Amino acid sequence: MRLPYFFVVALVFLVSAGLSLLAASFAVTKVEEASEFAVRRALDLKGHDWAEVQSDGLRVVLTGTAKDEAMRFNALTAAGTEVDTSRVIDEMEVAPTTQLAAPRFSAEILRNDSGISVIGLIPVSENREVLTDRLRDLDGGPVSDLMETADYPKPKGWDEAISYAVEALARLPRAKISASPGLVKITAIADSQQEKERLEQELTRTAPPSLRIGLSISAPRPVITPFTLRYLIDETGGQFDACSAQDEKARDKIIAAAQNAGLTGPYSCTIGLGEPSPRWPDAAALSIRALSEIGQGTVTISDADITLVAAQGTDTMVFDRVVGELETALPEVFVLHAVLPEPETAEQSGPPEFSATRSPEGLVQMRGRLGDDTTRDMVDSYARAAFGFEHVHTATRIAPDLPADWPIRVLSGLEALSQLHNGALTVTPDEVVLTGVSHDPKTRAYVAGFLSEKLGEAQDYTLSITYQEPPEPEDELPDPEVCEERIAEVQAGSKIAFEPGSATVASESRDTVNQIADILRECGPIRLEIQGHTDSQGREEMNQQLSQSRAQSILNELRGRRVPTASYTAVGYGETQPIADNGTEEGREENRRIEFRLIRPEPVANSQTTLEAMEEESETSLDAEPDAETSDADAGDQ
Repeated sequence: MRLPYFFVVALVFLVSAGLSLLAASFAVTKVEEASEFAVRRALDLKGHDWAEVQSDGLRVVLTGTAKDEAMRFNALTAAGTEVDTSRVIDEMEVAPTTQLAAPRFSAEILRNDSGISVIGLIPVSENREVLTDRLRDLDGGPVSDLMETADYPKPKGWDEAISYAVEALARLPRAKISASPGLVKITAIADSQQEKERLEQELTRTAPPSLRIGLSISAPRPVITPFTLRYLIDETGGQFDACSAQDEKARDKIIAAAQNAGLTGPYSCTIGLGEPSPRWPDAAALSIRALSEIGQGTVTISDADITLVAAQGTDTMVFDRVVGELETALPEVFVLHAVLPEPETAEQSGPPEFSATRSPEGLVQMRGRLGDDTTRDMVDSYARAAFGFEHVHTATRIAPDLPADWPIRVLSGLEALSQLHNGALTVTPDEVVLTGVSHDPKTRAYVAGFLSEKLGEAQDYTLSITYQEPPEPEDELPDPEVCEERIAEVQAGSKIAFEPGSATVASESRDTVNQIADILRECGPIRLEIQGHTDSQGREEMNQQLSQSRAQSILNELRGRRVPTASYTAVGYGETQPIADNGTEEGREENRRIEFRLIRPEPVANSQTTLEAMEEESETSLDAEPDAETSDADAGDQ
């Protein structure tokens, strides 16, 4: 029986619809699988394995929890490289921020003659009022507080850094100190090389062992005033009483002229600032050469004034010729005063004289002539103020007809005598003679410049000042470098050994530890690191622990022997720093050791700080305003 046509058409339609639905479903599944696979692969390649991918028809749904917003956005971008971005549905979440990273805390302190400035970011728990009060107590000057705070706990090493920075600033009138957790960098200026070395040693000794420090202390050339040179020639040869030069080239030129003029014995020429003319070495060389042609005498240069005093009995024609040639050759700035002493006659009586002596114990005796009671009281008062009230004995007498400048010559001579450890002063109308001993190598040059300035033009004086090394203070601590060398010598003769596999000091090494303890007690508070080292046998972690225990054991042994160890630290390095081959028994024995090393300062890079940048920006903004008024005083303080 044949089916009606209508039913056949309907059946074909239904079968076709079913097949179409089946094909469409299969195609959609394939598209979903392909999209999901491509997007998942792109996310995995970018390291986003935390993201989940689910296909829903043409849509690609991303789920999961990203660590931060940047990671979420990066995952969306990775998915958009594989499918159209309009098909990507973002259902990802961002993990809540549990704790933001703490900022870098630091404080920069600048101290100069105008006061103290402090800038930086400090923890809110730091009492800034207490800190500024401590800084204000250093010199009583103003403190500019430019600090900001952040509500985070103090990082490790912050308190030690701030305390040490304030303590170091108390020793440095001109300095810049940068303090951060565990690190303090110091940039400062010292008045002399000796002061620089002293500051470096003191700052290194007083730093806590856990704190890293960087030191950059400079000793600039001194300012010499007046700029002085004094050269004399007698029967024994030539010598300098004082010598100043603006640089090494000028010094070499002056010394060469003096050597050609018969310089004998040691010499020194201070390099500093303050020369009256760039042609100072030319004037000095010409003057020394002229004195050499005359024969004997002295030439003194104080700034631009030159005084040439010939020896008594010098030929008048030679004197006139040399002085005339020197006046013509000297640079324009310099003025020459030439003196030819009159020959003595038989009728001349002994000149009036004033003398003062200072003993090594500091006792001063004054004898000789003074013009009147007022002058005698003035000289006595000045001497007691300079040398101490109880140390002065006066036995002077009043004499008429003394030169008008007699009080000035006597007082200037006493001031010069006060610069000596011991010596003698003799004042006559023609000359001031000072002899003695000084513990400062610069005293001779200072006295020469002082007398040249006070006595004036055409005044003669003679200096015979001997330099002696000052006695070492009984309580002076030895240099830390010497302490390190002495400990190394002790260990070279007797090594510190331990019981096998333990941190117990072997009985035969007790005497070695005793010797090291004696040295460290003499050395005082030096920054010392006690290092423990092992060979490579055994596990690295065990060797590290053993070396740390042994270093700590030596630290405890020193404490038990009453050695101050507050500035010491014990560090174990394990097998990481061998000094010999671990492949031999002899090498392994050398690698098993205890070392004592000084904790030395780190070099400070000359980089611009935040404070300097703000100062520079401020100066630039002021210069940019055409109507802004500048202050000379403020500019000088910077």
